[in-house]
Parts: sequence; structure tokens; C-alpha cells
Amino acid sequence: MVAASAGGLQPLCAMLSQLPAGLPAAVLVVMHVPATGGSSLPRILDRAGPLPAAAAVNGERLRLGRVYVAPPDKHMLVVKDTVRLSRGPRQNGVRPAADPLFRSAALHAGPRVIGVVLSGTMDDAALGSATVERRGGRVIVQDPDDADYDSMPCSAFSATEHAEIVPTWRLAKQLIRLVMEEVDMPLADTSDPDEELVSEIGGLLTGTLKTNTESRTHSEFTCPECGGPLYRATEEHAETYDCLVGHRWAPETLFEEQSAALERALWLAIRSLEERGRLTTRLAEAARGRGHAASAEQFAQAAAEAQDSADAIRSVASGMTAEVAAKSQQA
Repeated sequence: MVAASAGGLQPLCAMLSQLPAGLPAAVLVVMHVPATGGSSLPRILDRAGPLPAAAAVNGERLRLGRVYVAPPDKHMLVVKDTVRLSRGPRQNGVRPAADPLFRSAALHAGPRVIGVVLSGTMDDAALGSATVERRGGRVIVQDPDDADYDSMPCSAFSATEHAEIVPTWRLAKQLIRLVMEEVDMPLADTSDPDEELVSEIGGLLTGTLKTNTESRTHSEFTCPECGGPLYRATEEHAETYDCLVGHRWAPETLFEEQSAALERALWLAIRSLEERGRLTTRLAEAARGRGHAASAEQFAQAAAEAQDSADAIRSVASGMTAEVAAKSQQA
């Protein structure tokens, strides 16, 4: 299982170029792409190395030595030895997201799962990595010093106890070594049923995903996606916030989305105030034309107040935009 986002294509292609054609494992890739993204990613990965790559198809059986790529606007999951696609709620503001893939694979394959987290912003794959490790799998993260954007690998490393930090040039070698290791699957009657995870994956597949509020704490925050209440949960060292319809946010992603929502609200307020200023200016002119000096003065004052408020909010919004730009340059 491979998760990548901004800056992740180059190390992903480099890793695939060094994997052998007879790799005794299936490689499933989630890369954050726009919902309207095209089909170029599977072609790029198909040319990257000897393993054939293609967009995942719902219901197809997993085959060793192949690369399956999550298509735009669909979560990719693993159910036993089958690929399943879902248009379930976005997680961490994206679809496809890494967490559903990692968690579904961990549920059904346990110790046979190897999660690889490459360059990317925010903290998608942190919860998934924690789940992979909790259920006996292994996690590899690209060395943050090698990553164009280190947030995803750093978040995954922080959410786990035993994730390995691997430089880009050694990712394929380490993956091959782990694939060749023999692992034991727990017997079905002694394994942890993980009922909540079973329910979550089933809900993503059937469109009936609902958050279990009994196992979570009300956070007093609201979901940036739908406005519903968010409930906080912690798995190992991974913290998440879930709304009632299934939108899930890791802390850093939630913070960034709240900032974006606030900025949108500020610019909307500016537009509304400027429209109010233009309208009251016209009303003032019309009142003067009718000889209603007192009404004209009231409308003129309202226009001035609207413009002053718009200017004050614009200063705040511009400051937020500058701060985001500065953070991007630092990254």
C-alpha cells in the first residue's frame, strides 16, 4: 500500500523502477488527485518500471506483481483478495484518501500489509499507518529530509511506534526485503474482531457509514465539509475528528480546512459589505435627487460604514493569505 501526495510522484516512480517484475505482492497506490483528474497517473506508473500498472476496477481480484491505482474521486479499499471502490464521504478533505485503503487492507490482511508513505502535505495516512501497525503490518516512511513535502511521512511516523524511515534510494530494497519475509496470519477464532473497523469499512462500501459516537468524545468543533458536529477519537498516537455522516479529519488537515473556510467567509463578507456600500450610495443619491437631505445623509453614512468594515476585514483576509503563502515557501 503506497500513499503519496504533493511531491510524491518522483519517489513513487523511482521506487517502482527498482521493483522486480516477479514481485510476490500486489502494489496499491493512492495519490491525491482532483475529482476531475484524468487517467494519466496509471500510464505514468506503467512506464516507471517492469510492474504493469492500471486504474483499479471495482470487484477485480488482486494479482501479484501488478500495480493498482486509485481512480479520481473514489476511495480504493481491499476486501479479502478483491479491490473495491467507494464514493463514500471524503476523508481529510480528499477522495481517494490513503486511510480507507490502509485500514481496509489491515483489517483483511493483517501482518501481510506493508504501508509506504511518501511525500505529501497534511496528515492523511497517519491513522491508516497506525491501524496497519496495530494489526501486525509494517510501515515505511520516506525520509522527511528527502521529501519535497515532509508532513505526510512525519505524521505517519508520529502515529506509529515502529515505522522505519527510509531514504528514497533504498525504498524499493526495503520493500522487497519485507515482502520476502514470512509472516503468520492469526487464526480467525483468536484474532481481534475489531468490530468498529469492520463496521466502518462495510459502511464505506454500502454507503451507510455512520460514526460511532459512543466510542468518541464530542469535540465542540464542526465539520468544515457539512457543518455537523465532530467527535474526537484516538487510535494509538493518531487523533481524528469524525462527523455523523462519516467525514473524517486528521488534526493538521482539519486546521488547514478551518483556515480555508474562515478565509472564504471573510472574502464573502467583504463582497457583501461592498455590495451594501454600493446600494446605500445609490439610495443616498436618489434621496438627494428627491430633496430628502436627512435620508441622503443616513444612507451616505451607512455606505461609509460598510466600506470601512470591508477594508478592515480585507486587511485580516490579506494577512491570512500572506501567511499561507509564507508557509508554502517554507515547505
